[in-house]
Amino acid sequence: MMRSSVRWLAHKLPELFEKTQRQTTEIRALQDELESQHRWMGALTRDVGWMRRATTRQRAITSELLQRAGLHERTAEREQYVRERMGRMVRSNLPIIVGPWTGEVGFELLYWIPFLQGLRETYPIDPDRLIVVSRGGVGSWYTYVSRHYTEAFATVTPDAFREATEAMKKQRNPRAFEKRLVRAAMRERGIRRAHILHPSMMYELLWGYWSYLATVRHVESFTSFRRLAAPPASMLPAGLPREYVAARFYFSDCFPDTPPNRAFIQRVLASLTSHTDVVLLNTPFAVDDHRDVSLAHSSRIHSVADQMDPATNLGTQTAIMSNARAFVGTYGGYAYLAPFCGVHATSFYSRTTFKRHHLDLAHRVFERLGSARLCAVDLRAADAVELAFGGVIENRELRAAARS
Repeated sequence: MMRSSVRWLAHKLPELFEKTQRQTTEIRALQDELESQHRWMGALTRDVGWMRRATTRQRAITSELLQRAGLHERTAEREQYVRERMGRMVRSNLPIIVGPWTGEVGFELLYWIPFLQGLRETYPIDPDRLIVVSRGGVGSWYTYVSRHYTEAFATVTPDAFREATEAMKKQRNPRAFEKRLVRAAMRERGIRRAHILHPSMMYELLWGYWSYLATVRHVESFTSFRRLAAPPASMLPAGLPREYVAARFYFSDCFPDTPPNRAFIQRVLASLTSHTDVVLLNTPFAVDDHRDVSLAHSSRIHSVADQMDPATNLGTQTAIMSNARAFVGTYGGYAYLAPFCGVHATSFYSRTTFKRHHLDLAHRVFERLGSARLCAVDLRAADAVELAFGGVIENRELRAAARS
């Protein structure tokens, strides 16, 4: 029985071996096929991912194109509206109330006044018909627009002005407070009827640029940039040093009230007063949400706060700025004011809470005007800033805090 089994096994062994070989070959072929399928599935997955990303990009591009097309259509409609509105003003003999401007200093200097100057160059309107309404005694800012200026603070107090404007700085629609200022300007001049050239016209035309849907050329097509005319000599306070640097440090979103920022201000002023006098542009009252920094007394730091009043404060600061060697302070509207006066400005911020294209436009404008430059310094690069002023940060904790 055992011999019979052995003979059977010996007879079947080659057959079993051959069958095993065939199965092994088939298994390897299946493994190769499975690996090929895996590679194919991987490639298909990558292709599907690429198609999804491409579709997403295409949707974004299509959306942007549609937005741009819509912007182009809306801009064309707004341009047509401006042409019709300005055409009616040209044909009329009524006075034209320009403003009132109740927004930020920076927007007034960089957009509103250049926009009005562009309109003056485009439309043949008698400038004697134009009556500008703003605040702070800034009639000299509007020299190339009109010689007629009405002061808002002749009608309202700084507290009332701040309360009415702090919630909404962008004047996209006339508000009740602004209509009140218009009526006051008309009463002051004995005007019964007038056209209103409101800032909403500018906001409508330039909104595409502020929304990143249009280039800087869009702004340039509606504006004309000039240096500010010199303010009246009577606005310059008495007793100023013969040479000085103008300074205005205040706390804001981009320059918050922190110990590192306070310490930095003190070091900047110490560096400046080691070789020149400093005249502070700080006011004893507030007309917006910016909070001035309280600074230590020094024989070379001069304050003119006691010579300022709401109705002339910006005009006084402009006169001081125009006669300064340079301006140093917080990045914002005053950093624009200095180069428009032909004075170099160095400004500081520690948080990028502002839209960069405002600063980019300012650089472009001041380079073309060729009179002065604006340097905006990020205090998170604290080491470089300190070196620029001839010192080195020795307190490592302070340096780390400035970068946070």
